[in-house]
Amino acid sequence: MHYVYILKSQRNGKLYNGLTDDLKRRIKEHNSEKSEFTKNNGPWKLIYYEAFISREDARKEELFLKSGKGRERIKYLLTI
Repeated sequence: MHYVYILKSQRNGKLYNGLTDDLKRRIKEHNSEKSEFTKNNGPWKLIYYEAFISREDARKEELFLKSGKGRERIKYLLTI
């Protein structure tokens, strides 16, 4: 499985979205400062994820979430 996920910084509220095939490992990496972007903004909390069988489909969703329309969806997801 491949996962698209959204993390929220508990320090400053920033959001980060990414793609991985091992969600637990990747979140640990973000919180142990092994990821360049997230290392200065943690700790991070998982607020959303979606599983995909195809890496290609997961990548499309990740790129969508980074677009303007995708950011609108993220805002919506944060309200439910």
